Amino acid sequence: MFKEYPDILTVEQVAKALHISKNSAYRLIHNRSIGCKRIGRKIIVPKRCLIDYALSARYNVDTL
Repeated sequence: MFKEYPDILTVEQVAKALHISKNSAYRLIHNRSIGCKRIGRKIIVPKRCLIDYALSARYNVDTL
């Protein structure tokens, strides 16, 4: 899953991977739905956090 992406992603890469806007990606990060680390003003997202979010979102949709 997400094999074509590096182990550490930018917010722009997260948005592209999830097929959402950059603002939506920032919203998910701000709401702590996707884990991230801040280095100064830069936000980075470990690929593991993106995979965890995608898997948890899949289970939430199936239960609706």
